[in-house]
Amino acid sequence: MSIALSLDQVGVFYRRRVSLLNREKFWAIRNISFEVHTGETLGVIGRNGSGKSTLLRVLADLLVPDEGKVTRNIKTTSLLTLNLGFLPHLSGRDNAIVSGMLLGLSRGEAIEKLDQVTEFSELGSAIDDPIRTYSAGMRARLSFGVALTSDPDVILVDEALGVGDREFRQKSTEEMKQKMKSDKTVVLVSHSEALVREICNRLVWLENGTVVASGEVDAVLNEYNRSQRMVHS
Repeated sequence: MSIALSLDQVGVFYRRRVSLLNREKFWAIRNISFEVHTGETLGVIGRNGSGKSTLLRVLADLLVPDEGKVTRNIKTTSLLTLNLGFLPHLSGRDNAIVSGMLLGLSRGEAIEKLDQVTEFSELGSAIDDPIRTYSAGMRARLSFGVALTSDPDVILVDEALGVGDREFRQKSTEEMKQKMKSDKTVVLVSHSEALVREICNRLVWLENGTVVASGEVDAVLNEYNRSQRMVHS
């Protein structure tokens, strides 16, 4: 199986204020090494603040690591998240065009796909409303519509599958399964054990910005759950 993305000792730090005049270095992720294989669905699990979203932004080439190396053997990635990528003053329609172009489509191709985006997202006339008026669920619908119709090489999902009504969550999950069958590469961050078991081929467990375990889904989940029981006991 070929390698789509490879991380070698990757680290990202931020400066956080500890006093009026002093800031300390805080490592959001550090010493991260693993590969994402072409055609697999890799799950990333961990508690809040463990570095999962930072990791996805590195994979999406939106953050440059402060140390280590990322090797990309793909052309385009799409990051599905509720907090990134849309311009609030533009309509859903205009954001869909801009996002499609950022994923490598020409303006004409992005416009041609608008009907597909609107149909999948089920936004109806709201596609012409400003994004700032959208709920979290509506933004998730548009994100999925753009990403799945633009057909990027790698889809990065940051909890977006857990947003929206039950029917749309099921629809999105089924669409992701179809992408998997067509050898689409997916990296999924999720707190849903059921979803991870259902669609992931392999797991990476992050804790305090580092990889604690990686490998077969059941084995990593069992280890993670034992750890959480010990924390809460």
